[in-house]
Amino acid sequence: MKVLVLGTGAREHALVQALARDPEVSAIAAAPGNPGMADQAELLAVDPMDGPAVAALATTWGADLVVVGPEAPLVAGVADAVRAAGIDCFGPTGPAAQLEGSKAFAKDVMAEADVPTALAHVCRTDAEVEQALDALGAPHVVKDDGLAAGKGVVVTDDRAEALAHARACLAHGAAAGQVAQVVVEEFLDGPEVSLFCVTDGVSVVPLEPAQDFKRLLDGDAGPNTGGMGAYTPLPWAEPTLVEDVLARVAQPTVDAMARRGTPFAGLLYVGLAMTSRGPRVVEFNARFGDPETQVVLARLESPLGALLRAAATGTLADHPPLRWSDQAAVTVVLASPGYPVAPTTGGVLQGLDAAAAVPGASVLHAGTARRGDDVVSSGGRVLSVVGVGTTLDDARAVAYDALGRVELDGGQHRTDIAAAAALAQEVRA
Repeated sequence: MKVLVLGTGAREHALVQALARDPEVSAIAAAPGNPGMADQAELLAVDPMDGPAVAALATTWGADLVVVGPEAPLVAGVADAVRAAGIDCFGPTGPAAQLEGSKAFAKDVMAEADVPTALAHVCRTDAEVEQALDALGAPHVVKDDGLAAGKGVVVTDDRAEALAHARACLAHGAAAGQVAQVVVEEFLDGPEVSLFCVTDGVSVVPLEPAQDFKRLLDGDAGPNTGGMGAYTPLPWAEPTLVEDVLARVAQPTVDAMARRGTPFAGLLYVGLAMTSRGPRVVEFNARFGDPETQVVLARLESPLGALLRAAATGTLADHPPLRWSDQAAVTVVLASPGYPVAPTTGGVLQGLDAAAAVPGASVLHAGTARRGDDVVSSGGRVLSVVGVGTTLDDARAVAYDALGRVELDGGQHRTDIAAAAALAQEVRA
């Protein structure tokens, strides 16, 4: 099986790495890819947002399966173009990808499926926003209705800040020619959990849960980012968590999408808040999450290519149960100076080979590019350094050892990824 992975980030690098372990995968291409993928995949030039161009590339290269990594191409209908060319594709249709493309749409589906989630108001004017903020109270949660690369959410006790963010979201939507609306939600207490569910539109297969860290700085301080690190397993989670979320959230959502005539086949990302009242859905995404994918796939022992193709071809019910490593995995993100507000790019990365040589470590490229013989930063999040070990503490040690060998002038990273969970695991042991 020849697999074409669409995208450029560390999530796609993790997909390439996992596909390379699948004995049934004979060749991998990444489009456009990044320098880190070049050892395991052929890098091909394409605009990921151009559906016909992606379909033509997949046809010319002879792909048996296309895996769409990022959310924007999915919402734009790139997966539809690939399937129209007669090629199997892992990723939902454009209409189904509205589960991520529109927070308001997702709330409608959740209501239909009776999925536990936060109370929310969909607002289209300043006056409606102010009424919603007052009705729900602080902390205020304001979400851009559309795609915002993980940075469209503001959680604040400052009503003026919440209102300013809402106005910016409304203005952005109007300028883009979209329905200008914003979602104001009640605040959900408790830690967050990410659960990836592979589905063919009927059957649903959950992966192992993970937790990511959205804030830029240690102690969950600073602005929201696309994610500064992640880990799995979750030693503090209830043993029935995955089973409960599958029954109460994932399967009902997939069933509701099918009833609507927009079946969802691909990766349903369920973002949860573990509140005092039980799990509540914070958001749905229509693709693998970043940086959680980097740790979840590090523990997957089943062949990834066969799993994704089963979802793409409607045969997931026949797929054997997934096998998982007992080890722990931690990833720490190295970001450019100035991220997430105004990243400074172009810095030379040194020590990549030394980092990758650490036993149990892998260096996944995100925002990198070639400049002559050098690898340089080209985005806000530059690398995801993954460590695997017997315990979370061991995995943390590997990840931070490897990251410590990488040099990027002004680069920033958190030092507390999975620290509390590692301590909880030690206490339980």
